[in-house]
Amino acid sequence: MTAESTHITDKPSASSPTTRQPDACCNLLPGLRLEEGEATRLANLFKALSHPVRLQIVDLLSRYGGQVCVCDIEQHFSLSQPTISHHLKILRQAGLLEAEQRGVWVYYHTRPEILAELHRLMADLAAGPAQRPEEVSA
Repeated sequence: MTAESTHITDKPSASSPTTRQPDACCNLLPGLRLEEGEATRLANLFKALSHPVRLQIVDLLSRYGGQVCVCDIEQHFSLSQPTISHHLKILRQAGLLEAEQRGVWVYYHTRPEILAELHRLMADLAAGPAQRPEEVSA
């Protein structure tokens, strides 16, 4: 067995006395940083961004910084207006965009606070491991 392999013991569990369970070998910090509801909410935001066209739309709108008419968004893509509207609807339902109807046109803009929240999460994940309590007091 290598140092990276999982250690298995024959410790009995409450549900099955013969179940083999891994030993705790990594000394993980207790608890999860993201509660289940928060993780689900954030996953839904990332899911909305998981299509290349939707990611491009958010990039386009965030670089512009103001409200953009759907007719102007369409000009940047070789897709039909209904397809663009479908992608905008998904982004709006996820909470990444807001829309305002003006006559026959709809104007969209990003929600900077939501994008900032995703940025903070990604920065936290990229920062690496948090200090363990015993490392803080040392």
